[in-house]
Amino acid sequence: MNWAYTEEQEEVRNLARKILEDLVSHERLVAVEATDERIDRELYTALGRANLLGIAIDETYGGSDMGLFGLGVLLVEIGRSVAPVPVVPTLVMGALPISRFGTDAQKQRFLPRISSGESILTAALIEAGSEDPTQPQTTATREGDNWRLDGVKSCVPAAHVADRILIPARISPDQVGVFMLDPHADGIERIAQQTTNREAQFQLTLSGAIVSDDDMLGDADSGSEIIRWMTDRATVATCLVQLGVSERALEMTAEYTRSREQFDRPVGSFQAVHMRAGDAYIDLEGMRLTALEAAWRLGEELPENGSVAVAKFWCADGGQRVGYAAQHLHGGIGIDVDYPLHRYYLWAKHAELTLGSAAVQLTKIGETLAD
Repeated sequence: MNWAYTEEQEEVRNLARKILEDLVSHERLVAVEATDERIDRELYTALGRANLLGIAIDETYGGSDMGLFGLGVLLVEIGRSVAPVPVVPTLVMGALPISRFGTDAQKQRFLPRISSGESILTAALIEAGSEDPTQPQTTATREGDNWRLDGVKSCVPAAHVADRILIPARISPDQVGVFMLDPHADGIERIAQQTTNREAQFQLTLSGAIVSDDDMLGDADSGSEIIRWMTDRATVATCLVQLGVSERALEMTAEYTRSREQFDRPVGSFQAVHMRAGDAYIDLEGMRLTALEAAWRLGEELPENGSVAVAKFWCADGGQRVGYAAQHLHGGIGIDVDYPLHRYYLWAKHAELTLGSAAVQLTKIGETLAD
């Protein structure tokens, strides 16, 4: 495949990069990270005004209908700027499954507000002690005309500002549902969690939280497939953000080693630096190829054939190598929290472990090959 961007995708990239470069700076990131929300509302609103939040949403609901691959263009730019905005939770974990599996009423209720930047969504895909999101321990029990949700979800991004949280829950031994839960409803306890990249994530304890049939996405018979569909796309989105993080970290490293002198020579002229940077570049291009292939296959609704696990392996393994190489080649300043590079290392480490480490992906790849 030719992974070169189309003219329309180039326009999206250029517009997103211009907004992000104008609004995101090291000083601004420090200020946002010091707030309780840890979300840059002004930036998120600007992305909505520029029609960038509706890239993968149908034109009927105010979007551009450019699919997952088009959305990936924005995700790479978010990674390049390490921008604290809930793009992955809202656009990937929320808007995409509603667009694909939601009723007309659900689409009309949420998608236009997501496109404009007025609404934030997220999903609770992770549970402690369960590595497979399609097999949740959280339960959904019939209670009159409604459903009662009980269980504990972990690492839920943007749960403190979301209008709805998509909750996978087991209905019976053979059935799983996905429910759109109002985080302000009764029966929900939210506890902030510490994250590697300072992203706002939360543990949710559900004790009799009530949802209705209208809050279910799809049906109980297709719930496991919906969750797998969501998880694949959330995983690839993580890879695309990681691609942007690593791309920019390596660019910063090239800029630094060209200007930093030692023994009256730029350190970038030393052979050892060439070799370290060259290895990192190979990792970066491996990440790019595998992430874009997985995004294209999922966007076209083709069988993923292990491409998601391969992309996530490169995201996890290659991403941490690029991050470490960037810090190493910067020397001591690379770990200085007053210097921008440290944030890229934190984001790379966070992405490495999100939704499955490299070892988990190798197991999935091995199972695919064995079959």
